[in-house]
Amino acid sequence: MANLFGIIVSGRLVQTNFEQVGEKQFLCIIPEADNINHVVVFLTGSVPFPDGLGGSVYFSWPDPNGPPTWHLLGNITNAKPSAIFKISGLKKTGDSVLQSGYNFGAQKVSHNAQIGISVEPLSQIQGQVANPSTEASTLNSYMEFSHAMCENLYNFASSFAQSPSQITPNPSEQYLPFSVLTKWYESFSRKLQQNPNFWKK
Repeated sequence: MANLFGIIVSGRLVQTNFEQVGEKQFLCIIPEADNINHVVVFLTGSVPFPDGLGGSVYFSWPDPNGPPTWHLLGNITNAKPSAIFKISGLKKTGDSVLQSGYNFGAQKVSHNAQIGISVEPLSQIQGQVANPSTEASTLNSYMEFSHAMCENLYNFASSFAQSPSQITPNPSEQYLPFSVLTKWYESFSRKLQQNPNFWKK
């Protein structure tokens, strides 16, 4: 089963050299990991997980003074055969709340970062909570933020809307028809749906 998994670190060759360290536990060493921010873990496609099973993905930074401290990154399954994880947020963290307490094999002292995969029932995997700092930024989160920001502006501005008969002219203020803001909001929402990166142009 060890050839079932692979990892990708930007600028490096694909690694598939997982070593089996337990009945359902697999380890891969990542040398010189200090400048790594993200790692992709995937199924190679040679063999699927057996029915009802998936893989919990763990990560540990090197610690020459003691056994590895494992952080749950997330999981891969036949339905989700790859995932990208942000590991830079785990660097030198001493926060025991964010550590999983999980062990791989004999827990030897390691001078390299390690990825561990534990093959477990899907029902167990689905109940796990990954370290929140490992979630990679996604396009959807940018879209959600942009949409929420525009909605907030629209709602805030609309709370000041008045009919022309209610406005007392003030020569030091400029007035914007509410219809202009409505058109802008609709246009921005449409463009965001068509191309979430349109604002970068």
